[in-house]
Amino acid sequence: MRTFFAAIALCLIGFAVSAAPSRPVADAVIISAGMPKKLSDFGFFKDAAGWQPNAGVELYQLNSALFTDYAEKYRYIYVPAGQQAVAENANGLLKFPVGSAIIKSFGYQIDGKDRLLETRVLLHRADGWLALPYVWNADQTEATLKVAGTRIPVRFTDPSGMVRDISYAVPNKNQCKECHSRDGAVVPIGPKVRNLSHDSLDMLLSNNMLQSLSGDHPPIPDYADAAMPLQSRARAYLDINCAHCHNRQGSASNSGLFLTYEEESPVHIGVGKRPVAAGRGSGGFAFAIAPGAPDQSILMHRLKSLEPGVAMPEVGRSLVHKEGAELLSQWIAEMGKD
Repeated sequence: MRTFFAAIALCLIGFAVSAAPSRPVADAVIISAGMPKKLSDFGFFKDAAGWQPNAGVELYQLNSALFTDYAEKYRYIYVPAGQQAVAENANGLLKFPVGSAIIKSFGYQIDGKDRLLETRVLLHRADGWLALPYVWNADQTEATLKVAGTRIPVRFTDPSGMVRDISYAVPNKNQCKECHSRDGAVVPIGPKVRNLSHDSLDMLLSNNMLQSLSGDHPPIPDYADAAMPLQSRARAYLDINCAHCHNRQGSASNSGLFLTYEEESPVHIGVGKRPVAAGRGSGGFAFAIAPGAPDQSILMHRLKSLEPGVAMPEVGRSLVHKEGAELLSQWIAEMGKD
């Protein structure tokens, strides 16, 4: 994964190649009814290639990020001038004012060049959040709305050096709701106080995009940081990759499996928990997590599967996240050794 500073460098490269005056972010387009056909209609970027954020659009980074077939991700927050987001508590999502937008571009380094495949936007309108996917053209000069989603053939090299050929899936508008649903309403997933990097929190505060914080805000660790405790890394991985559905208000609440970082009940995390419904999704195993036995745990069976109806998460990946599966397998294997 790229570092925050590498992402900033890419933005600066965009500035170097396109320093022409640009129009500001189109606030009226964000809050108006309808679905703009082109990403450029919003004015989130100064350059046509979507690398240089416009004034008021700020790059940010998470401590732990959702796995999406090893795609590089570039995240931006826009808050209307004169308004601020609010942190209601350390664990929860930021509460953004109407007119805000969260923008996330996905891409890979292909043939030595950084290329964007899609940019997803979350628009906060008066009637709630709207999620829309935009797909970049071959010339990297515009991204166009794809309400029905699409697939894009991609060849790239993963972090281990393996060359991968995948059919990258851009989700359709309704699939966006699967991950972004909370109590039936669309909400952001990632930008929580505890999951924003230190640099990103400082940026939001110094730019007056976020009201001042009170109290302590212990961060979720980066699950890829081997120096952090195994338990914390595993719980961070489950929180960002699974808990958007597996929480008490999420679309998988009826499973009784709650994978949020703050969940304290071992059974609700899956330890010794029997599945709500037996089937091929369970792989014939008895428990979501069988302590000391990752190969007999439903959670690992579904995480390592690519079979539709079995694989978890259900959207956002066509590959097994090898590093994530190894992390959770080690965590489960060491359970009960104390």
